[in-house]
Amino acid sequence: MFPTSYTLNSIGVVRSELTRREEAPRQGYEGAPDAWLEIDPAVAEGLDGIAVGDEIIVITWLHQSERNILKVHPGRNKDLPLTGVFATRSPNRPNPLGLHRVVVHEIVGSKMKVGPLEALDGTPVVDIKSILRQSADS
Repeated sequence: MFPTSYTLNSIGVVRSELTRREEAPRQGYEGAPDAWLEIDPAVAEGLDGIAVGDEIIVITWLHQSERNILKVHPGRNKDLPLTGVFATRSPNRPNPLGLHRVVVHEIVGSKMKVGPLEALDGTPVVDIKSILRQSADS
């Protein structure tokens, strides 16, 4: 690996009924529940402009993932050949960032109820991005 390192700070945490990796769906659309994002009050001003009904991308740090795995069987299917993690959605990877496309269902102060979200309770939130819409002129 390259010798350069960077600091990534959590801006919040996921509060979910999912507590174990084994019970979590692989993707949100596979039956994941709604969950709350508790955003640090120090950065809560950054939520301004997000509204109920918006689609956003929540970026998490998959803190329970293994960082030394470079090949996996896609979808945990042992019948499929080992594949590099960068060609899969495996949570096990050198920098275990999770990308979650969710809908905002409720906003209460610095908390947002979003879903469906397959992240575990206690998962650090490292960023939130809006989904860009293409205009008719694009």
